[in-house]
Amino acid sequence: MNRSHSRAASCRLFSSVAAFTLAALAAGQAAAADELNALVWCDHTDPALIEPFEKANDVKVNLKEYEGTGAGLSILEQSQPGDWDVMVVDAVDVHRVIDMGLLGEMPADALPTADLFPELRMEENNTKDGKTYAVTEKFGYNTISFDKTKVDPKDMEDLSVIWSDKYKGRIALYDYYLPMIGLVQLGLGKKTADLSDADMPAIEEKLSAMKTVSKQVSDVVSSQTALATGEVDILVGGGEWITASLAKDKPDLDWIVPKQGAMRWAQSIGVMKDSKKPDLALKFVQYILSPEGQARLATSSCYWGMPTNQKAGEHLADEQKKALRWDDQPAYLKNTQLYPIPTAELDQKMQDAWTNMMQQ
Repeated sequence: MNRSHSRAASCRLFSSVAAFTLAALAAGQAAAADELNALVWCDHTDPALIEPFEKANDVKVNLKEYEGTGAGLSILEQSQPGDWDVMVVDAVDVHRVIDMGLLGEMPADALPTADLFPELRMEENNTKDGKTYAVTEKFGYNTISFDKTKVDPKDMEDLSVIWSDKYKGRIALYDYYLPMIGLVQLGLGKKTADLSDADMPAIEEKLSAMKTVSKQVSDVVSSQTALATGEVDILVGGGEWITASLAKDKPDLDWIVPKQGAMRWAQSIGVMKDSKKPDLALKFVQYILSPEGQARLATSSCYWGMPTNQKAGEHLADEQKKALRWDDQPAYLKNTQLYPIPTAELDQKMQDAWTNMMQQ
């Protein structure tokens, strides 16, 4: 399981754009004077995001989509130094890539760090020993998505609803243990950063209760489909990346950050240490972090999410900002936490607890 996989899977149900992007770019940009190779998540494969950079810089951007940090590292291990110029990676895994000697330092003064939401600068994740190796480009939430015509929206303001009998048989659970256990930890009034072995008995009890009241525990596509078609009224683990892109056709679908909080995911982008074109690679990162690039990334055909650059709001339509809950972000950021980062031993216990719940 991995964080990027869920959002990548979402696009495959509702859009086919990413599937043919590479071929389209190859055909349309064959005469470009230069090339750039990037390992990315599926939201970067939207031509609406990539083509403006290509045209402005007379460059062909070769994109390879991957799902999950492990898969990205496997690609790098099978490649030659210098094969790749840019990488998008889960923000909590940036140090893992740095420690492998794969990311290069970027000049801090060349990045629009001051324009980012303060909570998304994430220096502890993107820097090491005072050097900047990555910058957060997009974020969002694992929380509660719901059909506001089928449930009482006020009930969604409390995380205890995810194990309550009130909506028994009308709930889908997203099948990814890490953010789901994190949500339970928040629902119990505790911080995800403090999650330990001692918390597991109470968490397992709530997981069992959640399974009892749920209709299904499934991957993002099945869960999203169930919510969109009315098979379920609540999706636990969803968020703006589930409902925002559907807002126009499914206006009754909504999402919220409950009073206890929610899980926050974030993705970063950096320049590869062995890139043969570091200046062009940095220019690509700067474009992605620009207000225009951020607005296009936020509304990518693969999955929507919040841009980290606050100035991107100037380039988003009012209906797009409404779907992303733009005006609520300051409060949401203060009331959300990053995924748990467990030790290997605790991670195994968490996975075992999730497996036991699934087999219930």
